[in-house]
Amino acid sequence: MFNVAIDGPAGAGKSTIAKAAAKELGFIYVDTGALYRAIAYNAVTKGVIDDTQKIIDMLTDTNVELKYVDGVQAVYLNGDDVSAYIRTPEISMGASKVSAIPQVREFLLNLQRDIAQKNNVIMDGRDIATVVLPNADVKIFLFASPECRAQRRYKELMEKGEDVTLEDVLADVNQRDYQDSHREIAPLKPSEDSVMADTSKLNLEESIQLIINIIKERIK
Repeated sequence: MFNVAIDGPAGAGKSTIAKAAAKELGFIYVDTGALYRAIAYNAVTKGVIDDTQKIIDMLTDTNVELKYVDGVQAVYLNGDDVSAYIRTPEISMGASKVSAIPQVREFLLNLQRDIAQKNNVIMDGRDIATVVLPNADVKIFLFASPECRAQRRYKELMEKGEDVTLEDVLADVNQRDYQDSHREIAPLKPSEDSVMADTSKLNLEESIQLIINIIKERIK
């Protein structure tokens, strides 16, 4: 199997870019962030998002799955498709919280590795190259400036009708960056052999092509 690991900060466009690259290359796209979002969604709906021990206890009755229908990924939590409910700012912050809990990371680790062992995948997240798939064939660290990422996220939320300000979105981006890079377990950082890919000055199509080119160079 050929595995591609893409890491990077929140809002760098990893999911959109990785999904498009996977479709172009005929790989399966694995959005690991969606797994953490599903855990966060479960914790929020149960009212335990601020209680680490209750989140850990919750895992015993939690089942998260990624299913693919016509190549499109759907996230299932305890048998229900929650894909439409896990992209809010509240769940984003919740995902950052639960991802700092070692027991949550261990809970999801085997699921991620099992998918990679059975398929050609492009997997994105915060610690794919450093922890989840340290032997990936291609490792990419995809990033953009906080201001650039906040602007993109702000536009996306406005198009969805969310009542947000650019200042609040930028504050959330900076807070998530700090949380993700300073957590004790699997902090966000490039692996030593990752290819650095800065998309700050690239549009979406250019960013996708950049990633495809990096992967194709390694496949040869």
